[in-house]
Amino acid sequence: MKIVGEYSFNHGKEVVETEYASELREVKEIVGLINAADFKTKVGKEKTKSGRMLYSPVALNKTFTLHFFERGWAKQKIASDYSDEYYISNYKPSKVGKGAFREMDFVKNHLGVEVQFGKYAFMVYNVAAKMTIFHNLGFIDAGIEIVPVKEFAREMSTGVAYFEQFTWDLKQRGVSNIDIPVLIFGISE
Repeated sequence: MKIVGEYSFNHGKEVVETEYASELREVKEIVGLINAADFKTKVGKEKTKSGRMLYSPVALNKTFTLHFFERGWAKQKIASDYSDEYYISNYKPSKVGKGAFREMDFVKNHLGVEVQFGKYAFMVYNVAAKMTIFHNLGFIDAGIEIVPVKEFAREMSTGVAYFEQFTWDLKQRGVSNIDIPVLIFGISE
């Protein structure tokens, strides 16, 4: 894989390059290793009914996870204890999401990394909510989001969101006073 796009959300590029240079090198190395080591052949691809070979987002995520864990990055998981205090008085649910959690894909030295080969809503949620939550809880101070560019997303076996739409929306949304610095990478094969 290779990085073909960069978007600096809330000075993400500047912050990550200056305060997390070592971690940034590792992230870039991992992206490059996946291209060379895992996808030169048809490994990690799925065949469609028409015989066309497409990338499997599940296989890509597993490969990223393997490489991040080998370098000492860890998942960060927190329990989400949902409250029933906001229901109106005559509503009583059978249960309120016991066992729910939030998880950051990879964390090292207060830098969070999310690899997203999923639906569009998850990309926006990662930057506009999840990274802020993990920052407020003291786990991260900045983030990196890795997403496919449109050309690469078309080669996925399931419909996934892409860098161009994501960065357009973030630019139109603007930065809020609660947003943390995030560097967004658009990757391709």
